[in-house]
Amino acid sequence: MDNLTKEQRHKNMQNIKSSGTRIEVTLRKALWARGFRYRKNYAMLPGTPDIVLTKYKIAIFCDSEFFHGKDWEVLKPRLEAGNNSAYWKKKILRNMERDKEVNKTLFFLGWTVIRFWGKDILKNCDECIRVIEECIFDIIMTESVSE
Repeated sequence: MDNLTKEQRHKNMQNIKSSGTRIEVTLRKALWARGFRYRKNYAMLPGTPDIVLTKYKIAIFCDSEFFHGKDWEVLKPRLEAGNNSAYWKKKILRNMERDKEVNKTLFFLGWTVIRFWGKDILKNCDECIRVIEECIFDIIMTESVSE
């Protein structure tokens, strides 16, 4: 059940940003500190990735656990017990479906897609950077072999 009043919930939801979130900023600062240059909220690609390393054709998405359905089987019963459950189930399922569509489209365009959960970025940012660096290494090695 929701512990907030309808007005409080409305105010909270109104303040949720789609770009420049804490998780995005945390990852961007870590990438910048390691010398990686990127584009943010790159609208030229499907899904408008949060961070794009154009040099390596890597699109990075920083997904919040709630809105993108992490642990859906655990989240779904919680939603059903709350207010407006049909709306939230439909919204989150559509987000999950859209994420898959965007991944597929970017893949067919020759891009590598990396998706991180918000809590993973906040708690293990170095590990996220390591995943990106390994991906870059793989791309460089593949290019050097094909030459």
